[in-house]
Amino acid sequence: TLEGYGSLVLSVAFSPDGQRVASGSHDNTIKIWDTASGSSTQTLEGHGGSVLSVAFSPDGQRVASGSSDRTIKIWDTASGSCTQTLEGHGDLVWSVAFSPDGQRVASGSHDNTIKIWDTASGSSTQTLEGHGSLVLSVAFSPDGQRVASGSHDNTIKIWDTASGSSTQTLEGHGGSVLSVAFSPDGQRVASGSDDRTIKIWDTASGSCTQTLEGHGGSVWSVAFSPDG
Repeated sequence: TLEGYGSLVLSVAFSPDGQRVASGSHDNTIKIWDTASGSSTQTLEGHGGSVLSVAFSPDGQRVASGSSDRTIKIWDTASGSCTQTLEGHGDLVWSVAFSPDGQRVASGSHDNTIKIWDTASGSSTQTLEGHGSLVLSVAFSPDGQRVASGSHDNTIKIWDTASGSSTQTLEGHGGSVLSVAFSPDGQRVASGSDDRTIKIWDTASGSCTQTLEGHGGSVWSVAFSPDG
């Protein structure tokens, strides 16, 4: 049990080597925890609002954080310093994700858009528009060629990262889509919704193959196991 926050914890992520956990909190900070000892090794400060999402880079050397202050920050995990502040969203940032090569970050915002950022320059290379409401979750496919987004408009969209166009709109949820995740082979997407269900989608056809029922409330987060 990792303790030390004075307010609610909104997001957690493991480092690729499994030796650390990053957590984002309503107290505007990110903490890095050592999973062997359970102690907090760093507190990353600089956001002017709640930290709604955290993600480790594939090499584990950086953490991205999305905040209600409308920015994404990139942090160096060795020094604990903020190396970049990515600005451009018109409202709070609900979700952040690194691409598999670590060269891009995707962010989903309350402004109804997804932005793709170049982590070398810190500039926004694409703004993906098409959702009818806020974007609550984003995820890169394992090959980095697609992004999935879940929205308050009850849909999931699949985007081509080369063209920036939406290739599929997955419809069927009866409430906001709060979380999306690609399977390790990239052939499926899981979605968690305000309608209390998880759906599994085939990314080739765009059809829903399974609806997982049993929860008594909103499903805030979904994740695939490593073997899918």
